[in-house]
Amino acid sequence: MNYLKHSDAFTRGADYLHLVQGLALEPGMVDVFDNLRDRIPICTWIGENINTVNTQINAYLEVCHQCFHPQERRQIEIFAVPIAQSFGIDGLCNIFTNPITILVDVGRIAPKDWFGVIVHEYAHAHLGDFGHNQQFASILSHLCLGLGLESPHWEAGMEATLRSWPYCKSTIDPLEFWIGR
Repeated sequence: MNYLKHSDAFTRGADYLHLVQGLALEPGMVDVFDNLRDRIPICTWIGENINTVNTQINAYLEVCHQCFHPQERRQIEIFAVPIAQSFGIDGLCNIFTNPITILVDVGRIAPKDWFGVIVHEYAHAHLGDFGHNQQFASILSHLCLGLGLESPHWEAGMEATLRSWPYCKSTIDPLEFWIGR
């Protein structure tokens, strides 16, 4: 007898993770299946809660869209997902998908900082580039000004600073969020 029906939370969570794995720059960026201790609670929590989290981050994405005229807006989708800790990033923008995909590890940052990470990744998506150069700074400044966040002012050599703009406080244990603690 199959106890895991498609409607159960674990299976919904596992299916969701497989979906977003295909949207990452490489599938290993989204991999909790090798985590023998936590994969069941992570998949179950995701199956029960991911729609609520994605609704919130989609609202932030829409606010970013409002900073540009409709004809300037790119097609962008966004998903909350646990990103493998070995990558050391809070979010990523895959400009090679259509629509462009933003993945945000909302477990790695405090909820009050989710918006800042989304603004950062949105700037990459809008620009269609991974770099933290002067063009990126210009788009990020435009977003920050429109959204009431501190805006960066471009100076040569500030690429490293732009990698974490706006600043977000990291959590101690990112998987705690995904387990539901």
